[in-house]
Amino acid sequence: MKGRFIKYLRFEKRLSENTVISYETDLNQFLSFYKEYSTSQKIEKVDKRTIRSWIVKLSLSNLSAKSINRKIASLKSFFKFLVKRDLIKKNPSSHVTSLKTDQRIPTFIKEKDINFLFKNIDVKEDCTGQRDLLILELLYGTGIRISELINIKISDINFAKKEIKVIGKRSKERIIPLHNNAIYQTKKYLQLAEKEGYENQYLLFTKKGEKIYPMLINRIVKKHLSTLIKSKKYNPHLLRHTFATHILNKGGDLNSIKDLLGHSSLAATQVYTHNSIEKLKETFNSSHPRA
Repeated sequence: MKGRFIKYLRFEKRLSENTVISYETDLNQFLSFYKEYSTSQKIEKVDKRTIRSWIVKLSLSNLSAKSINRKIASLKSFFKFLVKRDLIKKNPSSHVTSLKTDQRIPTFIKEKDINFLFKNIDVKEDCTGQRDLLILELLYGTGIRISELINIKISDINFAKKEIKVIGKRSKERIIPLHNNAIYQTKKYLQLAEKEGYENQYLLFTKKGEKIYPMLINRIVKKHLSTLIKSKKYNPHLLRHTFATHILNKGGDLNSIKDLLGHSSLAATQVYTHNSIEKLKETFNSSHPRA
């Protein structure tokens, strides 16, 4: 049954391989628990009490509520699939609720600090150095995810229209505008790549000419951000948060930001309004005569 579900996720839902692996890991953990917990090994014998016992065990293992909720969501999807395919009659997870979580406000880099970064960043004038600068330009200038960045092909860039095509979650395609700095940096990088003899359909690649990978992106971002900016975290998602917050602070429409980020619902985008409210408070406290 698990195998059929994984095939469904991979070929019908067309989820990314990383997401499929996460689902499979969560299910394996539950099935391992069920094997120890119950005398029966039949999936159709799983009940609400079994699932709640598993959640209690996860809670005692010091996992965050967010991580546990993801595992619960994986299990719910699995049993929903089994019911739809008439493999079981009743969904034991239908009345299982997620744990309450504190909504975390995304951290972001202040505008003056991001300007300082791009003004003072130290990169070599070769293909690799300009690639690193382009990575930062695209992450901050478009708000794309790391998974979207590594899959950009040169053919996805329309220089005439100043836009780029990205493939987001669930293979959803969207078009994002490119600002002048990103256009300039992309052209400069591609010219150097051609001069140095690199040939690749993907925009970003390693020194060996192979498609770039997430760990390398993370290392590049951390290297440059940690040198010039003070922050609790140094990762590509920090630049995505910064992109969204800066647009919102400049009066950007929430629905437009949702589309740019590739969010499926407005709820995911609304978290950035908390940062915008903090900006309003800061302005009020520094400007209002009675503050």
